[in-house]
Amino acid sequence: MTFAIEALELSHAYETAAVLRSLSFRVSTGDYFVIIGPNGSGKTTLLRLAAGLLKVQTGRLEVSGQPVQRFRRRELARTVALVPQAGPLEFPFRVAEFVLMGRAPHQGILGLESPRDLRIAREAMAFTGVEHLAGRRMDRLSGGERQRVIIARAVCQQPSLILLDEPTSFLDLAHQARIMDLMEQLRQENGVTVVMVSHDVNLASMYGSRLLLLAGGRILAEGRPEDVIDADLLEKAYGCRLLVDRTPATGARRVTPLPKEGLSR
Repeated sequence: MTFAIEALELSHAYETAAVLRSLSFRVSTGDYFVIIGPNGSGKTTLLRLAAGLLKVQTGRLEVSGQPVQRFRRRELARTVALVPQAGPLEFPFRVAEFVLMGRAPHQGILGLESPRDLRIAREAMAFTGVEHLAGRRMDRLSGGERQRVIIARAVCQQPSLILLDEPTSFLDLAHQARIMDLMEQLRQENGVTVVMVSHDVNLASMYGSRLLLLAGGRILAEGRPEDVIDADLLEKAYGCRLLVDRTPATGARRVTPLPKEGLSR
């Protein structure tokens, strides 16, 4: 069986500082796989390795059955799309121009867009609900609008695997739900495997089909949300008191931080 991602004894360090320590896990094709864990646990490093932005140092990391380091850059970009953490834009591109950049891995050496490229870009904007923003400048969009445009560019790549690094950070509740729903729709309608890094444990519990909990660069737990969203495991990872119960509307496990013992309002 070919997996979307397969890691075996994967380790990584920056100079002498170990960030990932002997990770072994699999992401099945079609999963909504969410990586959670405290700051500094190695989540973003793991995503950057899967995207081919960092070189594999120790162990093995395969994407679609092939070691990630064997992919040529253009070939990998046809398979994997990365939605990075939100940051400043260096150039004020128009939305339509920015989304069309997702077609670059599929274009010839001259980089000229074809009518098919233009059609796919329009479809990607329609899918993410940003077609009405096509003529707007990226630096004049709200945070939620900009994030959906960045996702539209990733959809325009037509990948089989999409990697997202904190896509809901700094967004209000409505935009958070919209982004998470978009990923579920992409998974169901296009068969795309979704791998997401998230600090929001409750969103991970609600949407993820499988979760990976990292702490100190190691896997503390991996499996279904009901197995990973456990008070003892999460308290060990995050180092704080937590209450885990269920959301009445969906039955998904819900995490609430508790004040330090002896403190009250």
